[in-house]
Amino acid sequence: MGITGFTVEITTPISANKMFHAAILDGHNLVPKLMPEIISSASISEGDVRVGSIKQINFTEAMPFAYLKERIDILDKENLECKFTLIEGADIGKKLEWATSHIKAEPKSDGGCIYKVSSELKTLSGLQYSEEELQMSKNAATGMVKAMEAYLIAHPDAYA
Repeated sequence: MGITGFTVEITTPISANKMFHAAILDGHNLVPKLMPEIISSASISEGDVRVGSIKQINFTEAMPFAYLKERIDILDKENLECKFTLIEGADIGKKLEWATSHIKAEPKSDGGCIYKVSSELKTLSGLQYSEEELQMSKNAATGMVKAMEAYLIAHPDAYA
């Protein structure tokens, strides 16, 4: 049993407020449209987007697992940050005891932002994630942010 994790910081020309709104507050609607080859659907299965809500993401066959569910533990719209706990699906019970992700959109002086994703993972006894697996998770987070960035550049009035 061990705790591991990663942090990735993605610089984007999109404002922190717009990125937070698109990724966190409306990500369950936007991400399946931007990444249909990976995500087949997403929804808020219990409640709306608020602390305690459960978000379910369903994946295509491109992923090694069918779905994941995460609970929103912190949602701070003023400071543009949130924290999720993975509660079901993905590697829970197979390789993971638990996983959390902390996301923060930090404004930059040029109008863009730094989008930070920090994940902490507690593996089941005797199991661990390789550096390659952690890098794949970093790449997935970066890819999702870059897909949103491209969408928001192409649609400047979205989430205005």
